Amino acid sequence: MSNQTEHGSSNGGQALDLLQPGAPAPDFNLRAKPDESFSLADFRGRPLILAFYPADWSPVCGDQMALYNQVLPEFERYGAAIVGISVDGPWCHLAFATDRNLRFPLLSDFEPKGEMARRYGVYDYAKGTSERALFVLDGEGVIRWSYVSPSEVNPGADGILRALEAIAEPSPA
Repeated sequence: MSNQTEHGSSNGGQALDLLQPGAPAPDFNLRAKPDESFSLADFRGRPLILAFYPADWSPVCGDQMALYNQVLPEFERYGAAIVGISVDGPWCHLAFATDRNLRFPLLSDFEPKGEMARRYGVYDYAKGTSERALFVLDGEGVIRWSYVSPSEVNPGADGILRALEAIAEPSPA
């Protein structure tokens, strides 16, 4: 598998310190709902897609999350889970996920604001939100692929699916 990182954003003039493939993913413990939290350990043993996005209710974010909801069976075919992550609070996520019928968790990087996005190198300090960024982690919590998209562009699912396929391929002997 080739480790890949793709860049498409400049973070409002600041260079991104995007975590690179091969790096261990920083741990997290974030709320999905007011009474439910998830950590990296909850996904150990299976690939995990981290989909950072700027905000609930924005048109591009809504389209992006709806696409991932539609492609969810393809992700699951690789044994992968997906979580959406933004700086919105858990109540906002709950309303957004319910409205869009999302079948995967949205994690709140609300307090301290953007801490997880900062640890992954995708916080937009100028806007106070995360960049539109994707990470694919293997079952051991190692970053295998990352991508940052311009905030006004839905990055789609093709890169995610290629990364999951590469993880699923047996390594050459």
